[in-house]
Amino acid sequence: MWDGNIIIGNIRKFSHNFELLNILPMKKILFVSMFFSLVFITGYSQDTASLQKGYLPKNAIWLENLDLSKMSSGWSQPEAGKTVDKNPIKLNGKTYQHGVGAHSYSEFIVDLFGEAEKFVSVAGVDDECIGKGDETKPYGTVVFEVWLDGIKSFTSGVVRIGEQARFISIDLKGVKRMVLVITEAGDGTHYDHADWAGAMILLKPDAKIKPVAFSYTPDPTAVIASTNNETPGIHGAKIVGSTPGKPFLYLIPATGKAPLTFKADNLPEGLVLDSKKGIISGVIRNEGKTQVEITMKAANGIIKSKIIIVAGNNKLSLTPPMGWNSWNVWGTAVDAQKVRDAADWMVKSGLAAHGYQSINIDDAWEGARDETGNITTNEKFGDIKALAEYIHSKGLKLGIYSSPGPTTCGGYEGSYKHELKDAQTYAKWGIDYLKYDWCSYATVVPDKSLKELQNPYILMKKALDTVSRDIIFSLCQYGMGDVWKWGESVGGNLWRTSGDINDTWSSMSYIATYQDGLEKYSGPGHWNDPDMLVVGKLGWSKDIHQTHLNGNEQISQITIWSILAAPMLMGCDLSQLDEFTFNLLSNDEVIAVNQDELGKQGYRIWQDEMLEVWAKPLVDGSYAVALWNRTAMKSKIKVNFKDIGESGSYKVRDLWLKKDLGSFTDFYEAEVPSHGAMLVKVVK
Repeated sequence: MWDGNIIIGNIRKFSHNFELLNILPMKKILFVSMFFSLVFITGYSQDTASLQKGYLPKNAIWLENLDLSKMSSGWSQPEAGKTVDKNPIKLNGKTYQHGVGAHSYSEFIVDLFGEAEKFVSVAGVDDECIGKGDETKPYGTVVFEVWLDGIKSFTSGVVRIGEQARFISIDLKGVKRMVLVITEAGDGTHYDHADWAGAMILLKPDAKIKPVAFSYTPDPTAVIASTNNETPGIHGAKIVGSTPGKPFLYLIPATGKAPLTFKADNLPEGLVLDSKKGIISGVIRNEGKTQVEITMKAANGIIKSKIIIVAGNNKLSLTPPMGWNSWNVWGTAVDAQKVRDAADWMVKSGLAAHGYQSINIDDAWEGARDETGNITTNEKFGDIKALAEYIHSKGLKLGIYSSPGPTTCGGYEGSYKHELKDAQTYAKWGIDYLKYDWCSYATVVPDKSLKELQNPYILMKKALDTVSRDIIFSLCQYGMGDVWKWGESVGGNLWRTSGDINDTWSSMSYIATYQDGLEKYSGPGHWNDPDMLVVGKLGWSKDIHQTHLNGNEQISQITIWSILAAPMLMGCDLSQLDEFTFNLLSNDEVIAVNQDELGKQGYRIWQDEMLEVWAKPLVDGSYAVALWNRTAMKSKIKVNFKDIGESGSYKVRDLWLKKDLGSFTDFYEAEVPSHGAMLVKVVK
């Protein structure tokens, strides 16, 4: 026999919406009756307390009991009942017996087979993050989303660390597939430890099939054209800039059957051409724009092309940087020999002949400062000036890394209070590119104001402007303070718009979609940077592996990065390039989209949930168009020509196949593999 007062006591624990203390006996009986109806019909009381205590109704399963290996996470593999840091799940001081913790960006696809009735969870940023983030760097802010059969059915809005967690109750009647998503809230992914606490799926009483985590089976990789380095051609950017009075270096990107010889007509005064290496070098004396005609003679043909050399102040990086960075493969295990090898393989593989010309050292080269405050290298690097001379001899450029804080992200010596000395040292060594990473600077600034975000970059830019070399300035601060709105004004040639990328579909695809709307802040000499390419063999110095992106996902990244006019910086082991990766990186028609002289960033012109069309205007009046399928199944995507200009007849060329597809009226439609992309050029 149930005691009504005991029941009311239990109800009191679960209820935040009813005053029960003075309920009259009759009302008490009526309320108890309603309560039992609720429990027996839905199987639970709709509040956070019941989920916290771990009560599982008869016709329900915990989310954590599904195959969590299928859940993506920006960092750390999700585990049942654990946070990102493998602690018990705790929100607002309350510990939950069940649930799943993940790091943004996270995605979990669940097949429901139409057999479920409700999804219930408490969603919030775990208490384990409290006090861990940098005070001046946004952290612990996420957005929870629930997608049902391709439609976004719930969004939490921004959920911040320490805020009241959100109670979620979603009707699943008739739903075949549910996708649980955790995104960063537009301010980076720093300590975005998010929980689906107490999460459960309630099934129909007569359910015959239980939910299962979706096992994504990729479509066969789309065919892409191969690259023959013996086919005569001059590739890469057709415009390059420099400052008068500072060293100029440019390797003509050319292919053909050896031997190759070069000729350049109308070089600006002060420049010379090495006719055998195809390297233009020297010091331009005067400001101005010069059109130079290049002739390349190979054993199997002669090719002519024109490049524009622009001399003036702030004329660096007139097209997005292309090259290699050490971090995604070597991490802090990088050393001088690995960098030298990367330069050798950049040339040997032929990638330098397609426009990739920068070799960038990331963190972990730094040693202590000498008695006069000058930065030195550690024992792994030794003489960087000699390394720079070696790389320059190949026509390539050398980049380096530092932080405005006392230490770098890897704990090495930063540039704090030594900005001018470091800039001068870089120039003396022959450095051409500086990646300047926020890192520990958060410990020396009092607040998160825009002024504090800008100051360290203004200071270093002033120092760079005083030295004797052109040094491209890369701002790495993860998009804080909407850096795209002010990055150019503080002297940046490029700036990161997001947190670090990793080689997962969820990470890459989310960062890519986040770029839409930023196009008006990008252009020649100042580029939005969604982080590096995650193709080829990677490993961050730990476990070197082939990228976790499948073939179509890799095609998607190169396609969208080209449309975005994003920097094309590889992070793979160049000594282990497979044929597919090489063909992916060396397609000159795709590269031409990225390096187009007009310098316009592309933008999304159409979207139907996770099917998208992006377009980028080109200097010749045509458009590059990407048909991008973010769904888990092959789908048809249509581009309506009126969305890029006007209706009528357009010629369409498939750039990945290097093949003309014919003329089409009013629209072009194609079937695109799951997680894949098609890149076409559309000409009126």
